[in-house]
Amino acid sequence: MIPEEVRSILEEMRSERIRGASWLAMKGAEAYITLADLLEGEELENALMEMKTEVPAVNRTMASLYNLARFIPITGDPEVVRAKAEEFIRLAEEAKREIGNIGSELIDENEVVITHSFSSAVLEIFKAASRKGKRFKVILTESAPDYEGIALARELEKLGVPFEVITDAQLGLFAKKATLALVGADNVTRDGAVINKAGTYLLALACHDNSVPFYAAAESFKLHPELTSDGVELVERPYARQGYRVRNHLFDVTPWRYVRGVITEFGVLVPPKEI
Repeated sequence: MIPEEVRSILEEMRSERIRGASWLAMKGAEAYITLADLLEGEELENALMEMKTEVPAVNRTMASLYNLARFIPITGDPEVVRAKAEEFIRLAEEAKREIGNIGSELIDENEVVITHSFSSAVLEIFKAASRKGKRFKVILTESAPDYEGIALARELEKLGVPFEVITDAQLGLFAKKATLALVGADNVTRDGAVINKAGTYLLALACHDNSVPFYAAAESFKLHPELTSDGVELVERPYARQGYRVRNHLFDVTPWRYVRGVITEFGVLVPPKEI
């Protein structure tokens, strides 16, 4: 049985609206550490078996949670669980730093980068490019209905990177003004599709039509070892405006043919063959 202290972490993960797959994976690893602090032996093994189901169920679209649950072994030894969870956190932090270094090399002087939603990996690229003294501008969507883009705008403001916030409906209009597109990914399927905040597919189409190179940034734990694009469960969250139900799928699917590359800690992978 999963202890209440761990269930509360899972509930916090379910209620999160702004931070994405990377944050959820790290928080999930913390849940495993908490579990190791509370249980041992057969009780721990039984709880870990439950976690195999409960962790991915927080958001079934996100490959990071699926891979985290696979990374932690079923064992009665709490020290093994704690060590593996801490290893996951360390590898994830190292991956993000490396993605920042690799991705920042794609940003040339006076680049105009367009992005959608909030991605900690994309933010790391912006930070690395800023540290290298590169001058560039970011066009970002407000990313309704949870407005993750506003959270990114605040981070860019701290960095001193010039930016312009647009409504989601203007993606096609402003893609023409960009020279590079960078988005995050909650899942990259075996056949190279990028699963990200709904609206990413529209941005990819607009970039394709305007010859703007489109890249996704994703740590390797966001690459799903089994799922293909037609098997992804797209989570829909209840939403209403002025008394009317509004359809609100959180994610959409961008086919590999619109993606120039996926920036990982191992380099830029060309989908689908290198995924």
